[in-house]
Amino acid sequence: MAKKIIIAGGGTGGHIFPAIAIANAIKKLAPDTEILFIGAKGKMEMEKVPQAGYTIEGLDIAGFNRTNLFKNISLPIKLMKSFWKVRQLIGSFNPDAVIGVGGYSTYPVLRFAQQKNIPTFIHEANSFAGKSNMLLGKRAIHVFVATAGMETFFPAEKITITGNPVRSTITSMHISHTEALKFFGLGDDKKTVLVIGGSLGARSINEVIAAHIHEFSSLGLQLIWQTGKNNADAYLQRAKPFSNIYVNSFITDMDKAYAAADIVISRAGAMSVAELCVVKKPVIFVPYPFAAEDHQTANAMHLVNHQAALIVKDAEVSAKLFSTMVSLAKNEDQQQTLSNNIASLAITDADTVIAQKVLSYIRA
Repeated sequence: MAKKIIIAGGGTGGHIFPAIAIANAIKKLAPDTEILFIGAKGKMEMEKVPQAGYTIEGLDIAGFNRTNLFKNISLPIKLMKSFWKVRQLIGSFNPDAVIGVGGYSTYPVLRFAQQKNIPTFIHEANSFAGKSNMLLGKRAIHVFVATAGMETFFPAEKITITGNPVRSTITSMHISHTEALKFFGLGDDKKTVLVIGGSLGARSINEVIAAHIHEFSSLGLQLIWQTGKNNADAYLQRAKPFSNIYVNSFITDMDKAYAAADIVISRAGAMSVAELCVVKKPVIFVPYPFAAEDHQTANAMHLVNHQAALIVKDAEVSAKLFSTMVSLAKNEDQQQTLSNNIASLAITDADTVIAQKVLSYIRA
């Protein structure tokens, strides 16, 4: 009899793309499995999950707003409505298991499933676990984690170290460096810097790039710049006069962007870290300082401590980022060292390992 699985979570690519990778691995191992996603209305999973061929239901839910407490007035009502809809969805779908990948919708879905004694599984992508996952981990069957040392957050006997699931388009990249550069309208006569700050963008990084954009050509550099949505038009206008600059608010073909890059500047979300390990690129991380529990700094430092990446604190971006980038671009030996060390941390089968564990449990 076909099994049914709910995957809950989203909000950012760092939650959505691993979730889709896990779903794809489950379908590859057990094609007759029915999968339902549950996400948050208005978040990017409501677009990306259907594009991947899966059904998704949205909850009217949001997280606690730390910067504007007034916006939290409706939060209790949203939580009650979400739990009511979760009750309906789980009741009608009747899943054999529920997998939580992080994000606003994870907590109500897994909490209700645990109350109903439905087997639950958690994937914690970061090196510092979120509070919701820590609470849910106590009653989960397995907690899949990206790195060692997570016993601080979860019961040791429930932990399986899998790494983070990476999109198959990244793990099986076939495009050459030259072909990728051609895709972005760039030549192969300059070092290429890839800047990625997330779907909304990273203002601190973007402002440095915008301020120095006229210097790239004279330094023998060219740029692939994902600005994110915020202020995208202004950055596009800023880059317009320069033929050595490719700029877009969002890059869909990240496999090509990685293949084209010689060095990368990136936030340190778990997904970005996992992908950069797989593509073996020298990277300068600028962790987002307001991430929950400052987990992006923890993610970045895991690589920095292995001499596998460089780090510039967000508060020091204006003073240090551009000079650090130029120094790395000119230092072939440093690039090679970082590339070799980051490659040693790559994991390409996390999605399959997670899928096998979940399916083996619910088939038992």
